[in-house]
Amino acid sequence: MTRLLIIEDNPELVANLYEFFEPLGYVLDDARDGATGLRMATQNSYDAILLDLMLPRLDGMTLCSQLRQEYQNPVPVLMLTARDPIDDRVQGFALGADDYLVKPFSLKELDARVQALVRRAQGRQVQGTLVWEDLVVDARVPQAWRQGQAISLTPSTHKLLLCLMRAAPVVVKKQEMEYLLWGDEPPESGALRTHIHDLRQRIDKNFTSALIETVHGIGLRLQKSDVA
Repeated sequence: MTRLLIIEDNPELVANLYEFFEPLGYVLDDARDGATGLRMATQNSYDAILLDLMLPRLDGMTLCSQLRQEYQNPVPVLMLTARDPIDDRVQGFALGADDYLVKPFSLKELDARVQALVRRAQGRQVQGTLVWEDLVVDARVPQAWRQGQAISLTPSTHKLLLCLMRAAPVVVKKQEMEYLLWGDEPPESGALRTHIHDLRQRIDKNFTSALIETVHGIGLRLQKSDVA
């Protein structure tokens, strides 16, 4: 089952995409502005994103750049645009887009391109998993394994761990983790600390070396398992 996020402010096009893709077995979510789209892209797991360039609140180019640079999210992105200048395409690819389709387009061609992007991404992630040292995390469901031992995760610890895995060994800032879990309305300051403690208990407590490292005053990162 392929899960797509459509970030597009044209309601007629969104309706056409639902009408075409859902009978094919796709699971669809949609956002009508860039800020909402970025939040959904970072809070949920998708197989691919269909991204319009001309969006309210946050344009597609900026969204793609933030998705790649700030969140280190490798989800395939196919840009949809009514414009076709070469410079736009070059800029889109430079910011991390995987493919580009100019409106109006054939829905069958769009489907073929999405399938190709998903196949390539699955080739990079063995059966939808991410690996760091002796830790394996399922990107689709809240499940992990360390040294062959199964570890159940909550939805929140799963999101945090995927974020750390995709960024490793780069530090993930506290503010990024709060936005990942709660968007623009984080709860009291102790809530994130509670989720981090829970994640450490699950990933590090029963093993001889810790993978999750606190970078004081900044955030968290994954470190090599041979580092105490």
